[in-house]
Formats: sequence, structure tokens, C-alpha cells
Amino acid sequence: MAVSVLSSSILLLPLLFLLSLASACDRCVRHSKAAYYTSSLTLAAGSCGYGTAAASLNGGLLAAAGPALYRGGVGCGACFQVRCKDKKLCSAAGARVVVTDRARTKSNRTDLVLSSPAFAAMARPGVAARLAKLRAVDVEYKRVPCEHEGKNLAVRVEESSRAPNELAVRFLYQGGQTDIVAVDVAQVGSSNWKFMTRDHGPAWSTGMAPPGPLQFRIVVTGGYDGKWVWADKEVLPRRWRAGEVYDTGVQITDIAQEGCFPCDTQEWR
Repeated sequence: MAVSVLSSSILLLPLLFLLSLASACDRCVRHSKAAYYTSSLTLAAGSCGYGTAAASLNGGLLAAAGPALYRGGVGCGACFQVRCKDKKLCSAAGARVVVTDRARTKSNRTDLVLSSPAFAAMARPGVAARLAKLRAVDVEYKRVPCEHEGKNLAVRVEESSRAPNELAVRFLYQGGQTDIVAVDVAQVGSSNWKFMTRDHGPAWSTGMAPPGPLQFRIVVTGGYDGKWVWADKEVLPRRWRAGEVYDTGVQITDIAQEGCFPCDTQEWR
């Protein structure tokens, strides 16, 4: 596994969203219903394409997201704090979940379908079985920063890749509260960057990848603008291999702002 030394630079981009300071918030509280899947394998094999890597995300506390949160796959990897409103059954802290799939529900009022461990994690001690019998509950939730302990942002080279030019990657362990909105790749030491195209969610590809070793730079949403982040040394080796996961050396901790009401910046306990 190649580990690079982090060198990040901030470049303010044109505003991604026109937000006023008065309405800016990074903890927008929303209300919906949440259900759960009896088998967590459904979420592990979800449409975000994480595959077996999903089992290592957030201790198995996973979720499928409805259209407003899934956003055509851009919402893959986002983290949410969710708690049910029945105070007799549910804790005030709720559960922190990470999106790995698109929810396929008949109701537009169900924004999140949780893994069974995540649904149980919302419960007060000793009443998880009672909560599970309800199948669906009223909840409130807010987006929160993702934290992947001991993990940097990583790229998995997809099986569809064909060295040296056909390169497809999927990003894993994206921290912070951001979206990746652009990805470029270049040979180490070169300033000839090639843009990559989003295939779906965390997957990006190009048919014009330069020969390895390769470096990446990405744009993430942060604050009201965007931020360039890149590792200036080797991420993919000269002879990269499909199916391998490579460490970028990058830690993303930025938080994107959004406009909403009500805003809840307190940690749920």
C-alpha cells in the first residue's frame, strides 16, 4: 500500500451555493420516518458500490438514503445522526450512520432505511427488541462529520481498470462533512493534470490516465466554497493493480455549510 505525505492547499473557488450568513448552518435538523433492513447484507451490497469494504465503515451502522439525501450517488459516504422521537424507547443520542445505498421505499416520508444494528442503536438499553417490532418510527436527523478512526482517505482501483490508461477508482473513508465534486490525476512530478469523470457516487474514471506512479487532487465542498486538496507524492504506484486499495495520506475534516432552519449545533447525548 502506498502512503503519501500530505500537502494540502486551499484555493477559494466560485461560490458553490449562494448562502447568506444569517441562514448558514452545518447541523440542519430534519424530520422523517426511518425503517430498517433485517439483513445488513443489503446495505453492504448497496448501490454506492463499497462491496465488502462497507463492513468496515462505521462499525456496521449503515443506512440507505432516500432521493433527497442520496442525490444521485453524491450522498454516498455521508454521515447522519438519527434518533427516534419515542423517548420511552429511544435514547437522546440516537445513532450515527453512514450512507452506503439508495433507499427503495414506497413512502416518500422515509428518508432513511437503517441496518438492523443501526436501528437497534437508537434504542435505550434493554428495549431494542421492542423498538424493532415497530418496523418504522418517526425520527429527526442531521448531517454530521464522518470520522473513520485510523483511516485516511483511500482509493480502491476498480476491476474495470486496464493499465496504463483505463483507470477507475472509488473513494473510501472520506472524513468530514463534505462532498467530492472534482477529481484530477497526474503522474508524480508532473503538472499535466487529467480530469476524471464521476461514474456514480464515489466512483470516478478516465480513459486518459498517464503512466504511474500517480498522484491525485480533489475538490471538496467546505464552508461556503470549495477547497483543493492533494497529495504531492505517490498514491498509486507505477504498476498499480485492479482490486487494490491505496492510502492517499489525506485527512479531510472540512465542514460544508447549508441554509436551513432549525439549526442544532449541539451534540446529541
